[in-house]
This record gives sequence, C-alpha cells and structure tokens, in this order.
Amino acid sequence: MKNYAIVVSWSDEDQVWIAEAPDLEPCSAHGDTREGAVAELSVTMQAWLDVAREKGLPILEPRYRPGTVAAE
Repeated sequence: MKNYAIVVSWSDEDQVWIAEAPDLEPCSAHGDTREGAVAELSVTMQAWLDVAREKGLPILEPRYRPGTVAAE
C-alpha cells in the first residue's frame, strides 16, 4: 500500500478517535484509541483499494503530505 496520509481527530459527538485517508475519500474508521483508529483504517484502506481495483476505478497517487501542526 502506498504512503497515503492519515488524519486522526477526536469526535466529541461520538466519543471516539476518527482516522481518515483524504486521498481515498470516503475512507475512514474509528477506534477507542488513536492507534486503534489507525489500525482499523489500515484494514479499511486495503478494502477500499481492493474494491477500486476490482471495479476498474481510478486510484489516485498520494497527494496529501503529513505536516506539523502546533497544538494550542
């Protein structure tokens, strides 16, 4: 699997961590911990890519790059 960026954020509404792969929209997963959300997203990303290949859909090259965000 290519190095797609992963964005992880906390959902106050759902009380879980949400992990998303912006290049593979819609592709997200959740977990009780950041690590759990990322682990679930890894499975989801692989399934997303498998379905896209099976259906002959385009698979974008990674566009987003991780950056540094200052905490407030």
